Amino acid sequence: MKKTIKLDNYTIDDVKNLIGYHEENIKILEDAFKTNIIIRGDEIVVDEEEESIHQIEEVIHTLLNLIKQGKTISKRDVMYTLKLSENHNIKVIDELYKIQIAKTINGKLIYPKTIGQRTYYQALKHNDVVFGIGPAGTGKTYLAVVFAIQALKNNEVKRIVLTRPAVEAGENLGFLPGDLKEKVDPYLRPLYDALYDMLGLEQTERLIEKGTIEIAPLAYMRGRTLEDAYVILDEAQNTTDAQMKMFLTRLGFNSKMIITGDVTQIDLPKGVLSGLKRALHLLKDVEGIEFVYLTSLDVVRHPVVQRIVDRYEKADD
Repeated sequence: MKKTIKLDNYTIDDVKNLIGYHEENIKILEDAFKTNIIIRGDEIVVDEEEESIHQIEEVIHTLLNLIKQGKTISKRDVMYTLKLSENHNIKVIDELYKIQIAKTINGKLIYPKTIGQRTYYQALKHNDVVFGIGPAGTGKTYLAVVFAIQALKNNEVKRIVLTRPAVEAGENLGFLPGDLKEKVDPYLRPLYDALYDMLGLEQTERLIEKGTIEIAPLAYMRGRTLEDAYVILDEAQNTTDAQMKMFLTRLGFNSKMIITGDVTQIDLPKGVLSGLKRALHLLKDVEGIEFVYLTSLDVVRHPVVQRIVDRYEKADD
């Protein structure tokens, strides 16, 4: 059965955005529905069973409406729209794009790309301590840094503190060459990348020199009270129980904490309890703390990453 979808309300540029570079977006739709999709001027011809045509039409119009609002559609957007359509929840995507979190140094708008990221965003707005738990590529660390920078720009806090366990099994940095910054920097690269994206290299380095942004290994949090600060603990699955307790009790007045981690990638020695896993069990009903669980559906990296995460999750189950 052939279905013709009219594109009278859309410009040539709208349709080009939908098609994607080398028709990559259309190829995703063709692979998903095992069909042929042909673009003919101001119409799209779909050769498919009747029950699938409605879903294809729904996905195409949803993407075109986003483009009409000024959004540039990527392969990830197409794949996530397909996922929402499969779950009969496609209308949510329009709501996601309306939430403006921040802009990068290059003016690119940052918004929640998935339902899980929207939940993460809302949790950070309403809680002092938020745990973001999920696999690689779900935006846990990147969004945490974005939230922190926005709070700093809005004068909600006076500084940002970024930390993570420096090595797999603890804080043993002595054997590494160089000063503290040179020892720790390789482990904190994802945090730097997010900072550079939001502030640029020069402003990031300037704020680090002033102490407005502090990047340090977890061991250097001991004995401190962090007030008027946005504090991020990354790779929290590799903290011990004692380290996690120490970190959480650093929270001072007018401060927020974000703890991110992936409980499927614990690198601690065998028999050592992950501080993140214990916190998930121990603190789940504590007022002011919220746990947000992201899944493979929230992966915003290359589509293959989502497939890898899915396969490992199935194997672990």
